[in-house]
Amino acid sequence: MLHWLRDRRRAEARKRPFPPDWEAFVRANVAHYCMLDDAERAELRAMIQVFLEEKHWEGCGGLDLTDEIRVTISAQACLLQLGLPHDYYSDVESILVYPSTVVPPERRPGVFERVDRPVEPSVPILGQAFTRGPVILVWDAVVHGARHPEEGHNLVYHEFAHKLDMLDGAADGTPPIADRGRLAEWAAVCSHEFLRLRRLAGKGHKTFLDSYGAANEAEFFAVATEEFFDRPLDLQRHAPDLYRVLSAYYRQDPAKRLSRTCPAKE
Repeated sequence: MLHWLRDRRRAEARKRPFPPDWEAFVRANVAHYCMLDDAERAELRAMIQVFLEEKHWEGCGGLDLTDEIRVTISAQACLLQLGLPHDYYSDVESILVYPSTVVPPERRPGVFERVDRPVEPSVPILGQAFTRGPVILVWDAVVHGARHPEEGHNLVYHEFAHKLDMLDGAADGTPPIADRGRLAEWAAVCSHEFLRLRRLAGKGHKTFLDSYGAANEAEFFAVATEEFFDRPLDLQRHAPDLYRVLSAYYRQDPAKRLSRTCPAKE
């Protein structure tokens, strides 16, 4: 009964007219939107309607949470699932948005906690994704990355790639892949590229993929996802096998979209 009511609400949300100002926000802020064909843009708009309505949104640090912020984030998060069977990130209930870089409060040991090593200092963060928990984003980084894909850094893609990775219960760099053959190919290719990145980064060499991806397999998948959508031709050239398995997983081919631009009207 609950699923029936949820599906009915989703169907109604998908049928609503997409507000013109929302369309303007997406066109102005999300560069990839203009690379989609008409059917893809229509589906993305429908997904945004559901995603935006179902999530709890909270502006933090004094941020006035506007429609522009919510729509811009929703468009990028939904883009990752555009070709996937999905449930609108049902494991994400809340999205917390700060105006700029966040420095968490310094952790203090508990009264009865035994401290046998120095407490790690707080470090600035731009975003975080928690297993079965919220996604935290910083608005100035969100909008800059969305408008400048040529830089290869997209905070929303990165954090929501983590949420896709976590769907099987583990943040291990491998999202759920049912087909055994594709899973084996994924493991072989991603392991090879991860170890190559770690080796080059460890020697101080300049790498195409952000060296942050060498931290662990989960960060590798998130960083690779950023490049897949933001700089697909470059990823094809530097790591063709990695591009191929990402394309097979996401069921999208961003490299083929690069020649498209948004029409004046739809």
